[in-house]
Amino acid sequence: MSRRQPSSNMCFVCGVQNPFGLRLAFDDEGPAGVGCTFSIPENFQGYPGMAHGGVVAAVLDELCGRTLMVANPAHFTFTGKLEVRYRCPVPVGVELRGRGWLVRQRGRSARACAELQLAGGTIAAEAEALLLDVPAEQQLVGVPADLGWFVRAA
Repeated sequence: MSRRQPSSNMCFVCGVQNPFGLRLAFDDEGPAGVGCTFSIPENFQGYPGMAHGGVVAAVLDELCGRTLMVANPAHFTFTGKLEVRYRCPVPVGVELRGRGWLVRQRGRSARACAELQLAGGTIAAEAEALLLDVPAEQQLVGVPADLGWFVRAA
């Protein structure tokens, strides 16, 4: 059984009020996995008809970071390192499947992997990330919903 993860107001990838963002919704998939189904709009293309590599990397980065939110929706990290492998061009306007999974968590760091699949299961891009906990002094304080962090309706 999957559970919808919270989204923010203005995040480029998940922000529900960001008029320039992707507005993706993420669901827990198992004890340390997360997924989403989406398409990249044509205004995020690089080469004609193909998604810009930076947008692909942003989605993979978000998938990696959200793996730690399966156990704790308020576990915020930042990316210390992101290694992306582009296997084939990612077309705009077609349904894609994103998956992320936690590989290892140790202390205040973790490693996670993610992939984007085309219809039929072809892996178009994949990533591995080193994730680091946001320092306590930089954590947001307050009610998550008041800070723009909430579970949106399906």
